[in-house]
Amino acid sequence: MGRTLDLVEQKKPHILDLSIGEIEGRLAEWGQPGYRAAQITRWVLRQGATSYDEMTNLPSELRELLAAEFRVDAPSVIATRMADDGSTTKVLLDLGGNGSADDAIESVRMDYDPESEGGEGRERTTVCVSTQAGCAMGCVFCATGQQGFTRNLTPSEIVAQVLHFARERRVTNVVFMGMGEPLANFDAMMRAIHWLVDESGLGMRQRGVTVSTVGLLRPIERLAEERLQIGLTISLHAPNDELRRRLVPTSGAATIDALVDAGLAYQATTGRRVTFAYALLEEVNDTTEHARELAERLRGRAVHVNLVPYNPTAGVDLRRPSNTRVRRFQQELLDGGVNATVRVERGIEIAAACGQLRTDVLGTPIAPR
Repeated sequence: MGRTLDLVEQKKPHILDLSIGEIEGRLAEWGQPGYRAAQITRWVLRQGATSYDEMTNLPSELRELLAAEFRVDAPSVIATRMADDGSTTKVLLDLGGNGSADDAIESVRMDYDPESEGGEGRERTTVCVSTQAGCAMGCVFCATGQQGFTRNLTPSEIVAQVLHFARERRVTNVVFMGMGEPLANFDAMMRAIHWLVDESGLGMRQRGVTVSTVGLLRPIERLAEERLQIGLTISLHAPNDELRRRLVPTSGAATIDALVDAGLAYQATTGRRVTFAYALLEEVNDTTEHARELAERLRGRAVHVNLVPYNPTAGVDLRRPSNTRVRRFQQELLDGGVNATVRVERGIEIAAACGQLRTDVLGTPIAPR
């Protein structure tokens, strides 16, 4: 009986799957004043409430109506791992409440000391969130990409990852760089972003949010049309289209030139600098010749390249380049007139790259649907 009730509860929409306007609309149908919507969302987003019983400034009748139609619960934790002297925490969350790999997703919190590399001179806590269970992009160097795609996450499931960590510490930055392709779940991603940055939500700085994409051209245009001040990272991973298609089999018509053009158009529309990510794989895309080819392609364009040394646990035939090779590649880009940095890495010993913890804890990768 208890299990049946749990399943019924899971089928209810979460209150954060609605927009603030939709919540106000439902309240109006119940004859309730619109200001109650802000009270409800403040309880959930800023005070961490996971039941309507905690919302003591709401009438009991309204709490009963809300509980009958909408959930406010938080996902349970399957596993937690910490690294970097406790400044990096990775969790495996159970969105379905049944311990199934199909509904297990990963999130990471990274705390930065103001004086440390990446600290930006101020105390900063960044949460990396997932937008899908699994991923359909199939990147050969990504653990999630090898697991296949299960489903898109809902807006509330995306925001829940931030709230999980916000209950312990103030979150200043959110990066959409976890499991899945954010722009392939565009509408849910945008609803989640609005809950993060709007005053009716968490009220975060728009500039504290960054979306990372493997390179979906039309959704990049749609993101620019939102006119938000959020950051964008576009994956390149190769200096030419032939090699990129081998590394990102689903890249299709998204050529390197088209991706760079899309990034520059985003910059022109929003005023935010776009970063181009490049995962370095030893003897695959990290040679001096590769660096010079990439520099030749990008020279004279206002771009920034972030080099990401490969985490070797996701693929048996791929290797992480040495620090010497990484720095040589970076220097070739700099000498070629291209701004390039090397990503500050966190949590290597706890499988912090997306998809690795789920495989470690739950075993073999999930089967695509």
